[in-house]
Amino acid sequence: MKLRMSSVGKAVATAAVMALASGASAQSAGQWTAKVGVAEITPKVKSGDVSAPALPGTKADIGSDTKPVFSFSYSLTDNVSAELDLGMPFKHTLYGDGAIKGTGKLGTVKALPPTFLVQYRFFKPEAMLRPYVGAGVTYAYFAKETGSGQLTAISDIGGPATTFKVKNKLATSLQAGLVYNINDRWFADVAYIKSFLKTKVDFSSGQTQDITLDPQVISVGIGYKF
Repeated sequence: MKLRMSSVGKAVATAAVMALASGASAQSAGQWTAKVGVAEITPKVKSGDVSAPALPGTKADIGSDTKPVFSFSYSLTDNVSAELDLGMPFKHTLYGDGAIKGTGKLGTVKALPPTFLVQYRFFKPEAMLRPYVGAGVTYAYFAKETGSGQLTAISDIGGPATTFKVKNKLATSLQAGLVYNINDRWFADVAYIKSFLKTKVDFSSGQTQDITLDPQVISVGIGYKF
């Protein structure tokens, strides 16, 4: 499932100018909520060069992935909430770029990005539609990095199979979203998160690469208020 950032932005903007709708009670002070859904992570890659002896301009690109996610939130006040987003590990494919663009798949890596956010929810708790914004931190944990034959050919021709490790990093994250309260307990949610993430790749061949990932996340889900 793919949702464009522009669609989310339009939904939030529309909700912001609507009059408050009466009906279902939304997140209010002291209330817990749980949410399940799906999310797509799309890295917005700015790749540095792999260090010598790789060909100058040897860069990388990273594909997107979609996985189930879940989150828990607690309302500190009627308008301020704290949320923890979790999910299944996302599997991303690495491709050659720059001077090696077109060489195909270089490897795969799994990423687990738990995110903690403090959110401000607009309008009163009884509003049916509540746009919100948030800010927080994401811990990007990388595992099960697997290189391909193409990676070995590029980094160490004739040598042993090249392996690599992506360094785990803490990143700041910004969020915008919209809640639609279906009834007193159930709600639907759509959200966009942008993280500002830079990391480093270490290769078994002794080479390194700095890379900016800056992932964007689009999620949709269904939640329950306790």
